[in-house]
Amino acid sequence: MNKHSARLSAAFHGRKRVKKLAADFLLIDVSNSFTKLAFASRSRIGRPSKIPTPTLTAERIARILQGRDAATVVVSSVVPKKNREIKRAADNRNLIWLTSRSRLNVRIDYPNPKTIGADRLANAVAVATLYGTPAIVIDFGTAVTFDIVAPDRAYIGGVIAPGLEAMTNFLYDRTALLPRISLREPQTVIGKSTNQAMLAGAIFGYRGLVREILQRITAEKWWKGKVRIVATGGYAKLIARKLPEVETVHENLTLEGLRLVGCMNSPGADPSKV
Repeated sequence: MNKHSARLSAAFHGRKRVKKLAADFLLIDVSNSFTKLAFASRSRIGRPSKIPTPTLTAERIARILQGRDAATVVVSSVVPKKNREIKRAADNRNLIWLTSRSRLNVRIDYPNPKTIGADRLANAVAVATLYGTPAIVIDFGTAVTFDIVAPDRAYIGGVIAPGLEAMTNFLYDRTALLPRISLREPQTVIGKSTNQAMLAGAIFGYRGLVREILQRITAEKWWKGKVRIVATGGYAKLIARKLPEVETVHENLTLEGLRLVGCMNSPGADPSKV
């Protein structure tokens, strides 16, 4: 073997020896459009993967689990018809479904807790631990949701509005001449083409929607001290980065919430150490 071949061989075998994240959990966040999955230890999550929810099958999840030691699968799901696929893939692993009856680090002050989306509870759990309270989480998904956690760590409700992509797709589907647009930051508010005009209306108009809802929430629930406002979800960076009201964008906030729920609800868990 020459020196060049020896270096290639060493590099190859070195890559093979790279240690994967020790996986206590497989986290699965099933939303209407996409499902995000990530392995996690008790202290951090690994790199997430994202697949279209219609393609989520037991076989696909089983392939992801193959060769990993994750003994617990932690799930938030807002698509009930996919739950059977997850149950099949989990096999004999411990399976934790996030619901309002799960052990959480927030209490629920809400008339019918069973109707709260599991992803919204995950966001509340994560924001309370990572950023403190009072807090508002804005999740830019198929719908945009606003969830409020009071200073005493009580989840008190929120707001649901149509998602950005749902709004623009509605225009495309319901009109004869308006095109489907690719969402990005407009260069100007006055469009010189149909595409530019739609883009300006979508992005600037959507920021206006978010700002108005935030203003009304903070006017209705005024607390002393800083209200932490955290954005997450697919279009969080595009919309929230130009909103000074938003403190930070955390793309994996829901998965962080699932990790914390896993720590609090797995066998032998000590909630005081979360």
